[in-house]
Amino acid sequence: MAQGQPIFILPEGTNRSVGRDAQRNNILAGKVLAETVRTTLGPKGMHKMLVDGLGDIVVTYDGVTILKEMDIEHPAAKMLVEVAKTQEDEVGDGTTTAVIIAGELLKKSEGLLDSDIHPTIIAMGYRKAAEKAQEILDEIAIDDVDSETLLKVAMTAMTGKGTEAAREPLAKLIVDAVEAVEEDGAVDIDNIKIEKKDGAVVEESNLVEGVIIDKEKVHPGMPSEIKDAKIALVNTPLEVKETEVGAVIRLTAPAQMQAFIEQEENMIKEMVQKVADSGANVLFAQKGIDDLAQHYLSKAGVLAVRRVKKSDIEKLSRATGASVITNLDDLTEDDLGIAGTVEERKISGEEMIFVEECSGAKSVTLFVRGSTKHIVDEIVRAIEDAIGVVAATVEDDKVVAGGGAPEIAMAKKLKDYAESISGREQLAVNAFAEALEIVPKTLAENAGLDSIDSLVDLRAAQEDSFYMGLDVFTGEVADMKEAGVIEPKRVKKQAIQSASEAAEMILRIDDVIASTKGPEDMGMDPSMAGGMPPMM
Repeated sequence: MAQGQPIFILPEGTNRSVGRDAQRNNILAGKVLAETVRTTLGPKGMHKMLVDGLGDIVVTYDGVTILKEMDIEHPAAKMLVEVAKTQEDEVGDGTTTAVIIAGELLKKSEGLLDSDIHPTIIAMGYRKAAEKAQEILDEIAIDDVDSETLLKVAMTAMTGKGTEAAREPLAKLIVDAVEAVEEDGAVDIDNIKIEKKDGAVVEESNLVEGVIIDKEKVHPGMPSEIKDAKIALVNTPLEVKETEVGAVIRLTAPAQMQAFIEQEENMIKEMVQKVADSGANVLFAQKGIDDLAQHYLSKAGVLAVRRVKKSDIEKLSRATGASVITNLDDLTEDDLGIAGTVEERKISGEEMIFVEECSGAKSVTLFVRGSTKHIVDEIVRAIEDAIGVVAATVEDDKVVAGGGAPEIAMAKKLKDYAESISGREQLAVNAFAEALEIVPKTLAENAGLDSIDSLVDLRAAQEDSFYMGLDVFTGEVADMKEAGVIEPKRVKKQAIQSASEAAEMILRIDDVIASTKGPEDMGMDPSMAGGMPPMM
């Protein structure tokens, strides 16, 4: 106060909510977001239709896709979107699981806050519970991972995602692709390219030991198929370069013009000759190819493709063994890659280049088909999830049973662990254990089952085996290991870690200051925003 007048240090229009109001708003935002994606969990989950401002439609039940497509404004809700994105980046699947666990942790914390338990104590309890949950995961994990297990992991990831008709053959393609690019126990999934085309059934999808380029040859006179291909990869243009500095060429006679044109032609002819001299019969250029160069390449019997993406050039290099050349003067036979066949094919009315039969290819392509654009897009999302989980399984060599089995096991053991903790943190650990049960509960609800009966049956069955989970197709409790419902341990580990850390961070926020935006702009209820008391 200065002579009885308040001093404002924030600009007019700034909105501020403090204390329980801020916590209530943030928890509410997290709960609403979790409820939004919750109905998509599991094989019996429902789809969401998202329509953007241009009228483009996305139909999916992939959690991270839904959250990315939604126009979310609330800052706390955005933090949960980041949980889903991190889950997607680290594992490739389990995004919905991570978000609904985070939402349930926030929901459980609300009751604790109402009991006057300090947010810091709740956060500490959650942290202890998350650490113990990771230990429990290690105890119940299955170590004997083989190719059959990888197939089960892939099929579990794709179940209910529009791939039912071809789940087994697609799983086989995915496992073959991951094993092809695996090196010393590590898998770089960037080396698995996915090309999609509608107009065919999903069963026509196949794995290409090589790379598919969504381009066409640059000249109609070039061959459409090359056997025993020798492939040159260049990231320099086959064009006459412009001068790097401003220059003016003055021609005073027709003969000078003719000489100038001939000189340009000779330069382009020399470039093409260097390609031909190397023995290459296929050329992939990252940059442009001049019209005249196209003509000469055609006459030389070279199949050429221009403006190929850098990522595709790198994949071609790994698949064929070719070196990427930045200067045509350096191109030799040793720099060429090898492929059994390079062919231009017309797929769904568009030309594509297939580079196949690459011996020992460390980059492969999954060619995905579907009857319509929306269907093939959803199949691709399912395949991307499956690739991520199979890669995680190959790297970690550990899996857990699905069907909510690990969540029930962790909840049961966490409740026992809570008895060893004194003070109010025990309540937070118990709340964490109860929050984990949201996964089997949601699976049951989405399958049209009674969630309470299902949870009671699961808890009783887990007395005998940690592998007992919910079979959503029969509605019965079953041994998930025997049923082939298997997930990577990393999916559960990352989901719990990300969800608990996000919940802890949101709980520790007691002041939200939003510049130049009203509560409506933040997705808040204006009556709950708490106003902005003067900062004095």
